Amino acid sequence: MKKHSTRRIIVGSVPVGGGAPVSVQSMTKTDTRDVEATCAQIAELSRTGCEIVRVAVPDQVAARALKSICARSPIPVIADVHFDHRLALAAVAAGVDGLRINPGNIGSELKVKEVVSCCRERNIPIRVGVNEGSLSQEMEARYGGPTPRALVESALQEVGVIEKMGYEEIKISVKAFDVFTSREAYRLLSRRTDYPLHIGITEAGPPVPGTVRSAIGISMLLLEGIGDTIRVSLSTSPLEEVRVGREILQTLGLRSYGPVIISCPTCGRTQVDLLALVREVEKKVGSLSRPEELAGVRVAVMGCEVNGPGEARHAEIGIAGGKETALLFKGGKVLQRLPVSEAADALMAELLTLRTDHI
Repeated sequence: MKKHSTRRIIVGSVPVGGGAPVSVQSMTKTDTRDVEATCAQIAELSRTGCEIVRVAVPDQVAARALKSICARSPIPVIADVHFDHRLALAAVAAGVDGLRINPGNIGSELKVKEVVSCCRERNIPIRVGVNEGSLSQEMEARYGGPTPRALVESALQEVGVIEKMGYEEIKISVKAFDVFTSREAYRLLSRRTDYPLHIGITEAGPPVPGTVRSAIGISMLLLEGIGDTIRVSLSTSPLEEVRVGREILQTLGLRSYGPVIISCPTCGRTQVDLLALVREVEKKVGSLSRPEELAGVRVAVMGCEVNGPGEARHAEIGIAGGKETALLFKGGKVLQRLPVSEAADALMAELLTLRTDHI
């Protein structure tokens, strides 16, 4: 796929755009005013693979909490601010690495200018975020609703306000719930600007439908070379948002984070608790140090000897469960038969030899 060419900005220590790897973002779901809870969730997000985190700033108490949160965060922090430009100023003073604002709801041009000036002093990028639910009545009336063109024109109008003030450390998002509206909006936007684009499907929904909707919408854009950073928006733990985002990028071959687990859906032949076995292997793989050294290695966890090593012959390594024993195989060849209770540990031991082989 040919990547849409964009300029590069830096969010904390993370490059966005300009050929940098597509980064994964999420947003805390704690009360930002609760510093301990928010820091704990950010730490979890970082361990899960989140690269940039956004926090809501609803009032001055939350804004003041940002100083401690930013100081303790292992990843860049973006402040999500609406309606009150003083919250944006307080967030920047607290040390955030970026702002997410909609200049149209921050206030007068003088207030926006004050925010932009503050960001310029610290070279903090601004994301102009426009959602179909946040369009002005003027834009809705002009374009007949939250159409792709309405989203794009609204975003570029807001960007123009910042550009007029001589600042261009900007990234843009034009999210919609409908995947086709989102795709067309980002297509139009990518033809009109070279600012880096933050992509996603807004308010995607509960875990299953939201994951499917996000995977389709985000993947359609990434396959066209559009998108520099992503956020999967789900009504569930933000850790799941990160896992889904990383899986999208790894499946498309845009990032490689570590071993890839493949497993069968089970059937009437299965005589092992495959779900428990998959979870055990997944947990062990997730706790690997330096997983990037095993990037792309396929680890199969299969429910019977038909699927493994037969149908899973393409996996570098795997196990196939039986009634009381399991097969451990590597490169399509059976290495040994062992008790199911020992299968996951044996698999991991053999997986680590692949890291040695790679080195």
